[in-house]
Amino acid sequence: MAQETGRLAGAGRLSLGQQEDVAMNAQTPETGYHYGVIRRALEIIDQGAADLSLDQLAAEMRMSPAHFQRVFSRWVGVSPKRYQQYLTLDHARALLRENFTTLEASAEVGLSGSGRLHDLFVKWEAMSPGDYARGGAGLRVFWGWFDSPFGLALVAGTERGICGVGFAAETGEEATMQDLLSRWPKAAFVEDPMALRPWVLAAFGAENAADPTPLYLIGAPFQVQVWEALLRIPSGQVTTYGEIAESIGNPRAVRAVGTAVGRNPVSWLIPCHRALRKSGGLGGYHWGLPVKRAMLAYEAARADAIG
Repeated sequence: MAQETGRLAGAGRLSLGQQEDVAMNAQTPETGYHYGVIRRALEIIDQGAADLSLDQLAAEMRMSPAHFQRVFSRWVGVSPKRYQQYLTLDHARALLRENFTTLEASAEVGLSGSGRLHDLFVKWEAMSPGDYARGGAGLRVFWGWFDSPFGLALVAGTERGICGVGFAAETGEEATMQDLLSRWPKAAFVEDPMALRPWVLAAFGAENAADPTPLYLIGAPFQVQVWEALLRIPSGQVTTYGEIAESIGNPRAVRAVGTAVGRNPVSWLIPCHRALRKSGGLGGYHWGLPVKRAMLAYEAARADAIG
Protein backbone atom coordinates (compact mmCIF):
# COMPACT_ATOMS: atom_id res chain seq x y z
CA MET A 1 0.00 0.00 0.00
CA ALA A 2 1.40 3.36 -0.99
CA GLN A 3 1.34 6.13 1.56
CA GLU A 4 2.07 9.69 0.50
CA THR A 5 1.24 11.47 3.74
CA GLY A 6 2.70 11.84 7.20
CA ARG A 7 0.29 10.97 9.97
CA LEU A 8 -2.63 8.66 9.28
CA ALA A 9 -5.03 10.35 11.66
CA GLY A 10 -5.73 13.84 12.86
CA ALA A 11 -3.74 15.87 10.36
CA GLY A 12 -5.35 18.36 8.05
CA ARG A 13 -8.65 18.38 9.91
CA LEU A 14 -11.02 20.97 8.53
CA SER A 15 -14.10 22.22 10.31
CA LEU A 16 -17.03 22.83 8.01
CA GLY A 17 -17.57 26.03 9.93
CA GLN A 18 -14.02 27.13 9.22
CA GLN A 19 -14.39 26.33 5.56
CA GLU A 20 -17.44 28.43 4.82
CA ASP A 21 -19.26 28.87 8.11
CA VAL A 22 -21.65 26.35 6.64
CA ALA A 23 -22.92 23.31 8.48
CA MET A 24 -26.02 21.20 8.41
CA ASN A 25 -28.75 23.36 6.84
CA ALA A 26 -26.34 26.30 7.25
CA GLN A 27 -27.47 26.68 10.86
CA THR A 28 -24.26 26.37 12.88
CA PRO A 29 -20.50 25.94 12.49
CA GLU A 30 -20.26 23.79 15.64
CA THR A 31 -21.64 20.50 14.40
CA GLY A 32 -18.93 18.32 15.91
CA TYR A 33 -19.47 19.91 19.31
CA HIS A 34 -23.21 19.40 18.95
CA TYR A 35 -22.78 15.68 18.40
CA GLY A 36 -20.74 15.57 21.60
CA VAL A 37 -23.70 17.09 23.41
CA ILE A 38 -26.06 14.60 21.79
CA ARG A 39 -23.74 11.75 22.73
CA ARG A 40 -23.72 12.73 26.39
CA ALA A 41 -27.50 13.07 26.32
CA LEU A 42 -27.73 9.58 24.85
CA GLU A 43 -25.72 8.13 27.70
CA ILE A 44 -27.94 9.81 30.27
CA ILE A 45 -31.15 8.76 28.54
CA ASP A 46 -29.90 5.18 28.13
CA GLN A 47 -29.35 5.05 31.89
CA GLY A 48 -33.08 5.49 32.39
CA ALA A 49 -33.30 9.25 32.66
CA ALA A 50 -35.56 9.86 29.68
CA ASP A 51 -38.02 11.84 31.83
CA LEU A 52 -35.57 14.45 33.06
CA SER A 53 -36.68 18.06 32.75
CA LEU A 54 -34.75 20.55 30.64
CA ASP A 55 -33.08 21.98 33.76
CA GLN A 56 -32.15 18.52 35.08
CA LEU A 57 -30.78 17.28 31.76
CA ALA A 58 -28.78 20.46 31.23
CA ALA A 59 -27.35 20.15 34.74
CA GLU A 60 -26.36 16.53 34.08
CA MET A 61 -24.29 17.74 31.12
CA ARG A 62 -22.89 20.74 33.02
CA MET A 63 -24.54 23.28 30.75
CA SER A 64 -26.95 26.08 31.44
CA PRO A 65 -30.53 25.35 30.38
CA ALA A 66 -30.44 28.27 27.95
CA HIS A 67 -27.23 27.09 26.29
CA PHE A 68 -28.45 23.52 26.12
CA GLN A 69 -31.72 24.69 24.56
CA ARG A 70 -29.87 26.77 21.96
CA VAL A 71 -27.59 23.89 20.96
CA PHE A 72 -30.51 21.57 20.30
CA SER A 73 -32.71 24.18 18.67
CA ARG A 74 -29.97 25.32 16.30
CA TRP A 75 -29.11 21.74 15.40
CA VAL A 76 -32.55 20.31 14.63
CA GLY A 77 -35.12 23.02 15.28
CA VAL A 78 -37.00 21.24 18.09
CA SER A 79 -36.78 21.31 21.85
CA PRO A 80 -34.36 19.08 23.77
CA LYS A 81 -37.32 17.29 25.37
CA ARG A 82 -38.79 16.45 21.98
CA TYR A 83 -35.42 15.31 20.76
CA GLN A 84 -35.05 13.07 23.82
CA GLN A 85 -38.16 11.27 22.66
CA TYR A 86 -36.67 10.73 19.22
CA LEU A 87 -33.54 9.18 20.69
CA THR A 88 -35.32 6.26 22.33
CA LEU A 89 -35.71 2.75 20.97
CA ASP A 90 -39.47 3.20 21.20
CA HIS A 91 -39.13 5.89 18.57
CA ALA A 92 -37.41 3.45 16.23
CA ARG A 93 -40.36 1.10 16.67
CA ALA A 94 -42.78 3.98 16.03
CA LEU A 95 -40.89 4.81 12.86
CA LEU A 96 -41.35 1.26 11.72
CA ARG A 97 -45.08 1.37 12.50
CA GLU A 98 -45.84 4.81 11.13
CA ASN A 99 -43.10 5.72 8.69
CA PHE A 100 -42.34 2.36 7.15
CA THR A 101 -42.26 2.44 3.38
CA THR A 102 -41.69 -0.36 0.93
CA LEU A 103 -38.81 0.28 -1.41
CA GLU A 104 -40.97 -0.41 -4.43
CA ALA A 105 -43.50 2.23 -3.37
CA SER A 106 -40.74 4.72 -2.73
CA ALA A 107 -39.42 4.28 -6.24
CA GLU A 108 -42.87 4.52 -7.79
CA VAL A 109 -43.70 7.84 -6.17
CA GLY A 110 -40.27 9.33 -6.78
CA LEU A 111 -39.02 9.24 -3.22
CA SER A 112 -35.46 8.49 -4.16
CA GLY A 113 -32.54 10.58 -5.29
CA SER A 114 -33.26 14.29 -5.26
CA GLY A 115 -36.79 13.77 -3.92
CA ARG A 116 -35.68 12.52 -0.50
CA LEU A 117 -36.44 15.02 2.25
CA HIS A 118 -33.23 16.63 3.56
CA ASP A 119 -31.06 14.32 1.48
CA LEU A 120 -28.79 15.73 -1.13
CA PHE A 121 -29.08 14.22 -4.54
CA VAL A 122 -26.28 11.82 -5.23
CA LYS A 123 -25.06 10.24 -8.40
CA TRP A 124 -23.06 7.07 -8.11
CA GLU A 125 -21.26 4.42 -10.02
CA ALA A 126 -19.65 1.18 -8.97
CA MET A 127 -16.12 0.17 -9.73
CA SER A 128 -15.80 -2.76 -12.11
CA PRO A 129 -15.42 -6.29 -10.72
CA GLY A 130 -11.82 -6.10 -11.92
CA ASP A 131 -11.15 -2.98 -9.87
CA TYR A 132 -12.73 -4.68 -6.88
CA ALA A 133 -10.56 -7.74 -7.30
CA ARG A 134 -7.40 -5.62 -7.59
CA GLY A 135 -8.05 -4.04 -4.19
CA GLY A 136 -7.81 -0.50 -5.50
CA ALA A 137 -4.48 -0.94 -7.25
CA GLY A 138 -3.76 2.11 -9.40
CA LEU A 139 -6.24 4.32 -7.53
CA ARG A 140 -5.28 7.51 -5.71
CA VAL A 141 -7.55 7.97 -2.71
CA PHE A 142 -7.62 11.44 -1.14
CA TRP A 143 -8.66 11.69 2.50
CA GLY A 144 -9.22 14.16 5.31
CA TRP A 145 -10.89 14.62 8.70
CA PHE A 146 -13.95 16.87 8.92
CA ASP A 147 -16.46 17.94 11.53
CA SER A 148 -19.94 16.57 10.85
CA PRO A 149 -23.34 16.62 12.55
CA PHE A 150 -22.47 13.19 13.98
CA GLY A 151 -19.00 13.82 15.29
CA LEU A 152 -15.63 13.64 13.62
CA ALA A 153 -15.89 12.16 10.11
CA LEU A 154 -13.23 10.65 7.89
CA VAL A 155 -14.02 11.28 4.23
CA ALA A 156 -12.16 9.74 1.30
CA GLY A 157 -12.56 10.06 -2.44
CA THR A 158 -11.02 9.44 -5.81
CA GLU A 159 -11.08 11.88 -8.70
CA ARG A 160 -14.49 10.41 -9.61
CA GLY A 161 -16.28 10.85 -6.28
CA ILE A 162 -16.51 10.11 -2.57
CA CYS A 163 -15.59 6.51 -1.88
CA GLY A 164 -15.60 6.41 1.91
CA VAL A 165 -17.28 8.09 4.88
CA GLY A 166 -16.68 6.91 8.43
CA PHE A 167 -17.49 8.31 11.87
CA ALA A 168 -14.99 8.20 14.72
CA ALA A 169 -17.15 9.28 17.67
CA GLU A 170 -17.67 5.72 18.91
CA THR A 171 -14.94 3.71 17.18
CA GLY A 172 -12.04 6.15 17.54
CA GLU A 173 -9.86 7.79 14.91
CA GLU A 174 -7.32 4.99 14.52
CA ALA A 175 -9.92 2.27 14.00
CA THR A 176 -11.83 4.46 11.56
CA MET A 177 -8.70 5.08 9.52
CA GLN A 178 -7.74 1.41 9.52
CA ASP A 179 -11.23 0.53 8.29
CA LEU A 180 -10.71 2.88 5.35
CA LEU A 181 -7.25 1.51 4.53
CA SER A 182 -8.45 -2.10 4.65
CA ARG A 183 -11.09 -1.49 1.99
CA TRP A 184 -8.50 -0.45 -0.60
CA PRO A 185 -5.34 -2.30 0.48
CA LYS A 186 -3.42 -1.54 -2.72
CA ALA A 187 -4.49 2.07 -3.29
CA ALA A 188 -2.25 5.11 -2.85
CA PHE A 189 -3.61 7.26 -0.01
CA VAL A 190 -3.01 11.02 -0.20
CA GLU A 191 -4.01 13.37 2.60
CA ASP A 192 -5.72 16.29 0.86
CA PRO A 193 -8.90 17.51 2.59
CA MET A 194 -9.16 20.56 0.35
CA ALA A 195 -9.55 18.32 -2.70
CA LEU A 196 -12.64 16.85 -1.01
CA ARG A 197 -14.01 20.09 0.38
CA PRO A 198 -16.84 20.80 -2.13
CA TRP A 199 -18.13 17.23 -1.92
CA VAL A 200 -17.97 17.23 1.88
CA LEU A 201 -19.94 20.47 2.10
CA ALA A 202 -22.58 18.92 -0.14
CA ALA A 203 -22.55 15.63 1.74
CA PHE A 204 -23.30 17.29 5.08
CA GLY A 205 -25.96 19.65 3.88
CA ALA A 206 -24.57 22.96 2.66
CA GLU A 207 -27.49 24.78 1.10
CA ASN A 208 -25.32 26.35 -1.59
CA ALA A 209 -24.24 22.97 -2.96
CA ALA A 210 -26.10 22.86 -6.26
CA ASP A 211 -24.34 19.94 -7.94
CA PRO A 212 -24.96 16.28 -7.18
CA THR A 213 -22.57 14.58 -4.80
CA PRO A 214 -20.69 11.93 -6.78
CA LEU A 215 -20.04 8.55 -5.17
CA TYR A 216 -17.55 5.97 -6.40
CA LEU A 217 -18.26 2.66 -4.72
CA ILE A 218 -16.32 -0.55 -4.44
CA GLY A 219 -18.10 -3.74 -3.51
CA ALA A 220 -19.21 -7.15 -4.65
CA PRO A 221 -22.27 -7.20 -6.94
CA PHE A 222 -24.62 -8.31 -4.15
CA GLN A 223 -23.39 -5.50 -1.90
CA VAL A 224 -23.92 -2.94 -4.65
CA GLN A 225 -27.50 -4.19 -5.08
CA VAL A 226 -28.17 -3.66 -1.39
CA TRP A 227 -26.61 -0.19 -1.40
CA GLU A 228 -28.73 0.80 -4.38
CA ALA A 229 -31.82 -0.32 -2.46
CA LEU A 230 -30.78 1.78 0.54
CA LEU A 231 -30.70 4.85 -1.70
CA ARG A 232 -34.42 4.37 -2.33
CA ILE A 233 -35.37 4.82 1.35
CA PRO A 234 -36.67 8.37 1.91
CA SER A 235 -35.36 10.48 4.75
CA GLY A 236 -37.55 10.26 7.84
CA GLN A 237 -38.68 6.76 6.89
CA VAL A 238 -37.27 3.31 7.52
CA THR A 239 -37.40 -0.20 6.17
CA THR A 240 -36.34 -3.67 7.30
CA TYR A 241 -33.56 -5.98 6.22
CA GLY A 242 -36.25 -8.37 4.99
CA GLU A 243 -37.85 -5.71 2.84
CA ILE A 244 -34.48 -4.92 1.27
CA ALA A 245 -33.97 -8.61 0.53
CA GLU A 246 -37.40 -8.75 -1.13
CA SER A 247 -36.68 -5.65 -3.20
CA ILE A 248 -33.52 -7.13 -4.70
CA GLY A 249 -35.25 -10.39 -5.56
CA ASN A 250 -33.59 -12.53 -2.88
CA PRO A 251 -36.08 -12.79 0.02
CA ARG A 252 -34.11 -15.48 1.85
CA ALA A 253 -30.95 -13.41 2.02
CA VAL A 254 -31.89 -11.36 5.09
CA ARG A 255 -28.68 -12.12 6.96
CA ALA A 256 -26.56 -11.42 3.90
CA VAL A 257 -28.38 -8.11 3.46
CA GLY A 258 -27.50 -7.19 7.02
CA THR A 259 -23.85 -7.91 6.32
CA ALA A 260 -23.92 -5.84 3.12
CA VAL A 261 -25.60 -2.96 4.96
CA GLY A 262 -22.79 -3.07 7.51
CA ARG A 263 -20.20 -2.87 4.72
CA ASN A 264 -21.67 0.30 3.25
CA PRO A 265 -18.59 2.43 2.51
CA VAL A 266 -20.30 5.82 2.55
CA SER A 267 -22.47 5.97 5.65
CA TRP A 268 -25.05 8.76 5.77
CA LEU A 269 -24.93 9.31 1.99
CA ILE A 270 -26.09 5.74 1.46
CA PRO A 271 -28.55 5.67 4.39
CA CYS A 272 -27.87 2.31 6.03
CA HIS A 273 -29.08 3.85 9.31
CA ARG A 274 -32.65 3.58 7.94
CA ALA A 275 -32.56 -0.23 7.91
CA LEU A 276 -34.06 -1.78 11.07
CA ARG A 277 -34.91 -5.23 12.31
CA LYS A 278 -38.43 -6.48 11.69
CA SER A 279 -39.13 -6.09 15.42
CA GLY A 280 -38.30 -2.40 15.27
CA GLY A 281 -34.94 -2.87 16.97
CA LEU A 282 -32.10 -0.78 15.66
CA GLY A 283 -29.99 -3.77 14.69
CA GLY A 284 -26.28 -3.17 14.27
CA TYR A 285 -24.39 -0.21 12.92
CA HIS A 286 -20.80 -0.20 11.75
CA TRP A 287 -19.96 3.12 13.42
CA GLY A 288 -21.82 2.49 16.68
CA LEU A 289 -25.51 2.40 17.61
CA PRO A 290 -25.45 5.88 19.23
CA VAL A 291 -24.51 7.34 15.84
CA LYS A 292 -27.32 5.42 14.12
CA ARG A 293 -29.83 6.52 16.71
CA ALA A 294 -28.71 10.13 16.41
CA MET A 295 -29.05 10.00 12.61
CA LEU A 296 -32.59 8.65 12.80
CA ALA A 297 -33.51 11.17 15.47
CA TYR A 298 -31.99 14.01 13.48
CA GLU A 299 -34.00 13.16 10.38
CA ALA A 300 -37.24 12.60 12.26
CA ALA A 301 -36.90 15.78 14.26
CA ARG A 302 -36.16 17.90 11.21
CA ALA A 303 -39.07 16.39 9.33
CA ASP A 304 -41.30 17.16 12.30
CA ALA A 305 -40.00 20.71 12.56
CA ILE A 306 -40.77 21.39 8.90
CA GLY A 307 -44.03 19.76 9.24
